[in-house]
Amino acid sequence: MRFVLEMRQAGVTDARALAALERTPRTHYAPEHLEGLALDDVGLPLPHAQTMTKPSLIGRMIAALAPEQSDVVLEVGAGSGFQAAAITSTASKVITLDRWNDLVVAARGRFGTARLMRTYAFTADGFDGWPDEAPYDRIIINASLEDFPAPLLEQLKPGGVIVAPLGDAQIQRLIRWRNGEREDLGPIRMQPLERGLGEAPRAA
Repeated sequence: MRFVLEMRQAGVTDARALAALERTPRTHYAPEHLEGLALDDVGLPLPHAQTMTKPSLIGRMIAALAPEQSDVVLEVGAGSGFQAAAITSTASKVITLDRWNDLVVAARGRFGTARLMRTYAFTADGFDGWPDEAPYDRIIINASLEDFPAPLLEQLKPGGVIVAPLGDAQIQRLIRWRNGEREDLGPIRMQPLERGLGEAPRAA
């Protein structure tokens, strides 16, 4: 209850996003030595200078994405797996990608422990998306970039939605794209999306 109240105070008012955050225990996805901070509205450090996004920002991203129960969702930037797990509670299937194989393996393990049978993590360059499961109803990018990558737009269903922070190191805006139209959802700040793989993929 305190967690949800804190999310409301941070500006997360979308009922679906709040329910998704409430149903997903952030402590399960936080680094073990930082579990005591898991219910606070702060970002947490992950390996490779990555960050577990603070929950109020995740709530804002999920609200912008507005997934439906029948949707297949592609997430770029798995991190700890927390956001993918939260989205799973509001969608049919979630594919999440990360360029760092060890983060992907760790996220898979957390999904398995949580018995999330419709959430899949793969090592990939986020700019390329994941064609094997395309087309997607919704695509969400957890890192900033100058514009939506063409491969991701190509993997989106007609009428589908893609959400991402667009801009440069100084100014970023959360943009929702649908049917060629862009909706500006306000200022945001996230790390830039990096190209390529962080390391060679290995079997889990």
